[in-house]
Amino acid sequence: MLTTPLFLAEEAGETTQNPLLPAPYDIIWSSVIFVVLLLVFWKVVLPRVQALLDERAAAIEGGIKKAEEAQAEAAAALESYNTQLAEARAEAARIKDQARADAARIEADLKARANEEAERITAQAHQRIEAERQAAFSSLKTEVGSLALDLSEKVVGESMDDARSAAIVERFLADLEREGANR
Repeated sequence: MLTTPLFLAEEAGETTQNPLLPAPYDIIWSSVIFVVLLLVFWKVVLPRVQALLDERAAAIEGGIKKAEEAQAEAAAALESYNTQLAEARAEAARIKDQARADAARIEADLKARANEEAERITAQAHQRIEAERQAAFSSLKTEVGSLALDLSEKVVGESMDDARSAAIVERFLADLEREGANR
């Protein structure tokens, strides 16, 4: 049979202490070491950790502030950009309207000039036609007069003097003009 030391100690009549409870000197020395470690931790480690945490919190807060400032600047820049874009669009619309108005004015001006030029060309053509008609009429008048004289000389059989022949031709042509105007 196996026997354990506790059972052996009881058989020997020795009183033993509970194995779950440490000895009083262990408790005292452990307490002293715990207090020393606690003080070192409290005075040295904890302030350094707290300073490190404070630095990180400050850096994070600074980063957040910078981010908020950058976001505010970006929002202001976006608003400024949108305002400039709206102004540019309005300016472009105004320029486009002005260009349309200028184009309409130029078109009207060109049409007026073209009409004036056409009227001038038409008037010149009418003048040329009238001049050519007068020239043709004069030429025809002289030709008809000379033909009429030649014919009358052949019919009568004698030649006429210039004054008398000119009067006859004038009378003949006046009669022709009256007949043409009556038609």
